[in-house]
Amino acid sequence: MTAHPIVLAPDPVLKAKATPVAQVDDGVRTLMQDMLDSMYASQGVGLAANQIGVLQRVLVMDVAPKNEPPQPMRMANPEIIATSEETAVNQEGCLSLPDHYADVERPARVTVRYLDENNEQKTIDAEGWLAVCVQHEIDHLDGVLFVDHLSALKRNMILRKMTKLKRNQV
Repeated sequence: MTAHPIVLAPDPVLKAKATPVAQVDDGVRTLMQDMLDSMYASQGVGLAANQIGVLQRVLVMDVAPKNEPPQPMRMANPEIIATSEETAVNQEGCLSLPDHYADVERPARVTVRYLDENNEQKTIDAEGWLAVCVQHEIDHLDGVLFVDHLSALKRNMILRKMTKLKRNQV
């Protein structure tokens, strides 16, 4: 398949809300595989379709520990249907904001409903790193970056650095 370049912030596609897919067909399965290839090539653990410039509600993740075999997950039209009252703070980063990390508070557990690569509806209960990752990627599909959960000062500082980085790459 094909690894695509990762869209870097600030870019309007990262702030756009992705549209649901009608069904998981061969085109969506190819997109999912391309996204996994892109994610692995960039050494990430999750990727939303808009991070490669595609505004479809598709995400991929692999939160398997480094010393274990890959355990890729593919989700179309994911939606959080339940959250815990308990929250957890974890350090997050993003392939679209390379080398920037910050503590983000999110629900500690979530229940997510989605279509898998076979167009079958699935539900998972996620906690720990899986819960953090799936919430982060669903945020992307809604046009929300992890820096949007930070104070305006921290967010603007990171986005200014990203603007400068992008300007220097041209």
